[in-house]
Amino acid sequence: MTTDLREKLLDLVQSHRVTAVIYVAARLGLAELLRDGPQTVDELASRTNTDRDALARLLVALSTVGICSRVGEGRYLLTELGAGLDGAAGRSFKNWVIFEGSMLTRRWDGLLDSIMSGKTASQLQDVDDNFDLMARSPEQVRIFNEAMTDLTRLVTHDLLQAYDFGTITHLMDVGGGSGELMGAVARAHSTMRGTVFDLPRCANAANQHFGRLGISDRVDFVAGDFFQAVPVVVDAIILKSVVHDWDDERSRIILKNCRKALPQNGRLLLVERAMPELPGTDDAGRSCAMSDVNMLRGPGGRERTDSEYGRLLTASGFHPIAVVRAGRFNLTESRLC
Repeated sequence: MTTDLREKLLDLVQSHRVTAVIYVAARLGLAELLRDGPQTVDELASRTNTDRDALARLLVALSTVGICSRVGEGRYLLTELGAGLDGAAGRSFKNWVIFEGSMLTRRWDGLLDSIMSGKTASQLQDVDDNFDLMARSPEQVRIFNEAMTDLTRLVTHDLLQAYDFGTITHLMDVGGGSGELMGAVARAHSTMRGTVFDLPRCANAANQHFGRLGISDRVDFVAGDFFQAVPVVVDAIILKSVVHDWDDERSRIILKNCRKALPQNGRLLLVERAMPELPGTDDAGRSCAMSDVNMLRGPGGRERTDSEYGRLLTASGFHPIAVVRAGRFNLTESRLC
């Protein structure tokens, strides 16, 4: 199966996210509020009694599927397609949308609660961290780790083609889970040493993976919490699909701990999908916008634009020097300031 077909399969299986955001738009009555012309996010948030930031992210997602369009800074216009969500329209489809959307799974059916409150699913259950909630079920941890392995495989080839890892002596994958990415990089560069740093629950899967690949003599697993400290053992750190899980405050903690762990000539490789500066309707942009809503509902993080990642890195003591495209992901290389 080629990478393009795997991306198509990914988009298909995540299409429930499209249903979810349209359903929430119908429940909030956005079409009725926009029927007479464009309005700002602030106006819409006030009239729907929703969290302003959460609603702004929903509107971006809705624009990628053609329900509304952004006109100017922070103003949205209802499209002809979106007018079908207006309950008073002659050919309204709103009731069916609400019926169909109500059949979603619990996590996404609760998206309306997150848009109203700005809180994640776990926070609405008085649990601060979605990953702590998941950790209560070993089976859920296993499923999550295996799912992240599949997603990493989707981008591994593109990363190896886009960036020269051969200049790195010792690479550490912070938040590297079961070691899929580290294993692939180490196999491609036989002189490289590698370390995966993650919570203890990932250790067995990672060490077994390294054993299967025959790289246990030069790749190891170190257990710890990147919110507390990152071990000082390497000349380069890679963070893939980690920072998008967290808000800016917690992301800066992770990045600053990485900075403390690196030597003066060390480098940080940040691998994330980049939100378009303006929402579009292409597959990659739509997928990123839907992932952003998923971050809002799930761990509480967000997808960011390249410029937003740049500001986050700079505030954490890094100087971004290059951004390279790797499939649907961007790799940002940074040095210490």
